[in-house]
Amino acid sequence: MNKKTLYALLAVVAVLICGMAYLIFSLNKSNEENKQMLELAEMDKREMENEYEHFAQQYNEMKTQVTNDSLMAQLEREQQRTQELLEELRRTKSNDAAEITRLKKELATMREVLKSFVAEIDSLNRLNTQLMGENENLRIQQAQQAQQISHLSEERATLTDKVAIASQLDAIGIRINALNKKGKDAKKIADVKKFQVAFSIARNVTAAAGNKSIFVRILKPTGEVLNGGGTFAFENRRLEYSIRKDIEYNGEETPVTVYWDVNEMLVAGQYRIQIFADGNNIGGGSISFEK
Repeated sequence: MNKKTLYALLAVVAVLICGMAYLIFSLNKSNEENKQMLELAEMDKREMENEYEHFAQQYNEMKTQVTNDSLMAQLEREQQRTQELLEELRRTKSNDAAEITRLKKELATMREVLKSFVAEIDSLNRLNTQLMGENENLRIQQAQQAQQISHLSEERATLTDKVAIASQLDAIGIRINALNKKGKDAKKIADVKKFQVAFSIARNVTAAAGNKSIFVRILKPTGEVLNGGGTFAFENRRLEYSIRKDIEYNGEETPVTVYWDVNEMLVAGQYRIQIFADGNNIGGGSISFEK
């Protein structure tokens, strides 16, 4: 085997190894993101279960406060209905979005029914000493339930933040070229007629698909922006951009190439590139020139 053949085989092996490493990384990232979304759905389901259990306990407490047979029968029916819905929820998988949505609507209805019973019982019975003691116990139980629900809400908010971070776009494989008037790489700053910035928006199954506006800022060595005539929002302020390009993103890796035509005198030094999308800085790089 001659050296050229050996070198070619080594190059192919290196490309295959890099490809396998990237595939493994992408699969691990996707699995982690899916795991977080499942955890968020499970947290939502547990929060609903706590509310249903809380409602069932309230009906049980209210039955000790009434002597009216008709009202007692209504309370028992609603308590049974609450228990049935709770059992349905427990049997429902966290990722069954349609069933979870239906049970959420039932929960909202149960909440209104419970409010109406509270108002009716309050109008029929004035609290006596014994009832005040029982209500005190109920308030303690409600506080405990509220604390549990609050903890779940905090955990859910934290997990929501993690999912939001995971859904941010990421610019990879960023390449910055300075081209002369023939479209070739310029060696001197005086020969630069155009900047070319090429990159890919990485695959992200958790990111929202659709139209995306990509903004590229090219900063001169002095820190000034090579201006393209517009601004965009970033962290409660407006930033100038050099280039804007709108793309269609479907969650898969998407290549992007943009150009900026030189229309002013350039100076030697380092030119920094910043890339933004969806209000986030998703990547950057730099290129330097001597005189």
